Amino acid sequence: MGFIPLPSSAGNNPSYLEAYNRILSSHRRSPLSSASSVIMLVAPNVDALCASRMLATLFKQDDVAYRIIPVSGRDEIDRMINELRNNLDLHTLIMINMGSYYDLPEPEWFGEFDLKVTVHVIDSARPQSLSNLFTGGENGDRILTWDDGQPDKLIEEKRSWEVVKYEPQAGSDEEDGDNEVMENENENEDEDEDINSTATGSPSLKRRKVTRNRNFYGRRKKISPEEYESHQKRIDKYYSSGTSHGQSAASTIYILATLLERADNDFLWLAILGLTFQYITSRISRDTYEAYHAIYYDEVSRLNLHPSDVDDTELLISVNPDDMSVRSTNELRFMLYRHWTLYDAMFHSSYVASKLGIWKERGRQRLTGLLAKMGFSIPQTQQPFPHMDMDLKKTLLKKLNDIAPEYGLIELSYPSFVRCYGFHTQPLSAADAVEGISALLDVAGGMRMEVEIEGMRNGGEWFGGGHLWEGTHSEKVSKQSQKNIEVTIPNNDSLTKDEKLEEVEGRPQEPLWWVKNFWAAYDALTDVTTLKRSLNLAMSLQRAIIRQGTSIIDKQDIRTMRNHRVVILTQGPDLALFCNPSILTRLALWLVDALRDRLPGTIFGSRTKKKVLPFVLACLNEPKARYTVVAIMASIDFGQIRKNQFTLAFLDARRQSNARVEFGTFDSSVVEIEEKDLKIFLEALSWLIFPHQQGNCADRNNLTAPEAQYMHQQQEHTPIEANTHQERGEEQAACNEVKHPMDQDIEGGFGGQEDLEDRYATTSGEH
Repeated sequence: MGFIPLPSSAGNNPSYLEAYNRILSSHRRSPLSSASSVIMLVAPNVDALCASRMLATLFKQDDVAYRIIPVSGRDEIDRMINELRNNLDLHTLIMINMGSYYDLPEPEWFGEFDLKVTVHVIDSARPQSLSNLFTGGENGDRILTWDDGQPDKLIEEKRSWEVVKYEPQAGSDEEDGDNEVMENENENEDEDEDINSTATGSPSLKRRKVTRNRNFYGRRKKISPEEYESHQKRIDKYYSSGTSHGQSAASTIYILATLLERADNDFLWLAILGLTFQYITSRISRDTYEAYHAIYYDEVSRLNLHPSDVDDTELLISVNPDDMSVRSTNELRFMLYRHWTLYDAMFHSSYVASKLGIWKERGRQRLTGLLAKMGFSIPQTQQPFPHMDMDLKKTLLKKLNDIAPEYGLIELSYPSFVRCYGFHTQPLSAADAVEGISALLDVAGGMRMEVEIEGMRNGGEWFGGGHLWEGTHSEKVSKQSQKNIEVTIPNNDSLTKDEKLEEVEGRPQEPLWWVKNFWAAYDALTDVTTLKRSLNLAMSLQRAIIRQGTSIIDKQDIRTMRNHRVVILTQGPDLALFCNPSILTRLALWLVDALRDRLPGTIFGSRTKKKVLPFVLACLNEPKARYTVVAIMASIDFGQIRKNQFTLAFLDARRQSNARVEFGTFDSSVVEIEEKDLKIFLEALSWLIFPHQQGNCADRNNLTAPEAQYMHQQQEHTPIEANTHQERGEEQAACNEVKHPMDQDIEGGFGGQEDLEDRYATTSGEH
């Protein structure tokens, strides 16, 4: 079996516990085991960090020497595989949040490794490679995918994969070779039978073997071309359905810790962070999140005593210096509101931006009007949340529930958790911790970031002070982490003159900036001081995202193509910042959320529902003369998730345009394109038909030359403009250039609310 199922559905098959015991057995059978015998390859995201920290703790408890190596993308993993081929001590390789896409049993991956090496894949990405799940034999059985029960549902896909993999199509060269083997065996069949019968007096083993081979080849000959094509289409449909995410890697390791009876609040908190990361980055839907939240809610109740003598507002306060408990709460959709000002937290929230349109003056007036109607004065909303009046903080949630629906804010909260840290700091919510750790991963080093000094406003209407983020404080790597660090050295061609001199002189090479960020974030998982400091970095990062997103909307830089919307960033003060795929993806998610109620959905067919168009963002990396391109699917409502179908679309566009495209990360919807190839690549991408559009758009080959030229000009030069009366066709809406309303007003408030907002806004000034 190539996959490890959930314990609840494993039955008599091995599950997580047996897979972990297999690692321990392999380690203990090797008396000379070193840290190079058990290696974890970890992707640079919050979920993978939490899973690796939990697994490292389990290994320490079992006296297993291990090594953690951060891996950023396909190039890095190719380099690691070449190095690991010569590692004679290696017997266990664990890939966390990577590897599920690739056919690992193949020779270019681990097919030629020593059979003693077992590869464990713990990856939340979907779809998973069918070769990893169903390849048999010694080479296939050592690829173990820790799954959440999905392979049990792939019965038809498994059958089709086996047919395509092992049974040749009728009339193929392989079938002709099989027929020759059968003829040769039939010629020797009688002779072998006579010899064996004379010697043993019983039916020969050779006869039974030939009969089995004949039946096997006979089954293979029965596959007709039509049936073979049907199986191939089923496999293609499985892979082309789009990428999504399943159970988080942190949740998988937490289940293992529960089976080992070692689950505690530290493990539970890391598992919650992995789940929260998936939710706030739109990797899982609201329904999926709430299903896992219910499980963790029971775990929180099991491992933590609920104080019975305090009310709900006091549950967010540590009861003693050693209080490290985890508690459930409702989290507002305001960015870091417990550590920011209430106005800034709401202003930088994508949900509030979507409903109020904060990129316009009228939207900011509505925000100040909402706060005024709630009874919150300007001085109160402009000071840090911990310093607000206690009465206002206690009544905040109730007033929001009473008044916010008048402004369209009806889903302001979602169930979540907080953790206490004694008297070191106020309790941190799971969402706040994820934001801080993500900021460390993205911009702790390698980028100049100015952060605000606590209690002072940096760059606002008040004169305040700020300072550059000092990455050295957050990059203090523990002694244990230093032992596990894998120093990544670039190719000699990319080294500068000084770096080459260092290499020649034998001096140690400095780790790359993203490797330093990885270890800074890894240590912050258990260091509350660093984690608390990272919140200021997260605020600065969110300001940059809102600043860039507002600029894109104000300048009408969003262009609508046939099947998606495009934004190209070529200049600006934060251009280098958005070359990071993770930050560029966050900007794309903010644009989707902010414009969800502003851009009407496109109708594909008269009988289908409206669908919003995907977003494609490209940012110019000037030093490399390349564009970083990310693509995300947009959904109509908050909490809904659509599978990302750009993986195959990017491949098709690259083939049609001959553009130089590289998939640099494990996210297949992120690519790097040469600067001069971007135009032809986007043009090819615009003519691809996604599955939900098939049959509704005219093919480009059916257009006349003038029509094709006209549509090309429209796609190149027509931005989204303010036009609330645009007529939209049903069948051709996805194929023609359409202008969408950007400045439509949101009707908010009742009974003289507009006058109150205007009066309040004139005294508040522009934020």
